[in-house]
Amino acid sequence: MVKTLVEDALFNETLLRVKRKTNQSFSTILWRWLTISKDMNVNEGIRAKEVRLIDSNGEQLGIKSRQEALEIADRANLDLVLVAPNAKPPVCRIMDYGKYRFEQQKKEKEQRKKQKVINIKEVRLTPAIEEHDFNTKLRNAHKFLKKGDKVKVSVRFRGRAITHKELGQQVLERFADQCSELANLETKPKMEGRNMFMMLAPKAEK
Repeated sequence: MVKTLVEDALFNETLLRVKRKTNQSFSTILWRWLTISKDMNVNEGIRAKEVRLIDSNGEQLGIKSRQEALEIADRANLDLVLVAPNAKPPVCRIMDYGKYRFEQQKKEKEQRKKQKVINIKEVRLTPAIEEHDFNTKLRNAHKFLKKGDKVKVSVRFRGRAITHKELGQQVLERFADQCSELANLETKPKMEGRNMFMMLAPKAEK
């Protein structure tokens, strides 16, 4: 209980000190506190006794004690960020860490958007599939491939049909041939339990 009261008092004192120096709103200060406080490579989280300091413009300020570097960052109303922890001494840069984190997260979000997610769709056939059903399955596979999805094509052998695996292989090879303009045969027909399957991958766009 006492520890909590002391921590609350220190936190409130810090908020008041920062507000007096920067004239920022409490909500802005609190947001910065929550954004940065958990990162051990920023401000008071840095444990090195001395650091090589770079200012916000990229200028080398030389080797400074941790406290002196913190004071320089504080006077600039910016953060002290550890950018090269394994250097001797460690290298720190003065920057707006909250803004930096926001921009990094924005870049990561944009990169994730650009990453193409490839799904695997499955089309199931039978060794004695009728022509109408075969063409329906073929149209579905074409649709999936055009969307950029991979297609797993499988043939299920029931009962004694397992003794005529060549019929299933012939169906798969015919299916692959009918998809050859849109897909490459990534995995040749092979058995998996009572199923024979192959994998078709969409051709790369030129």
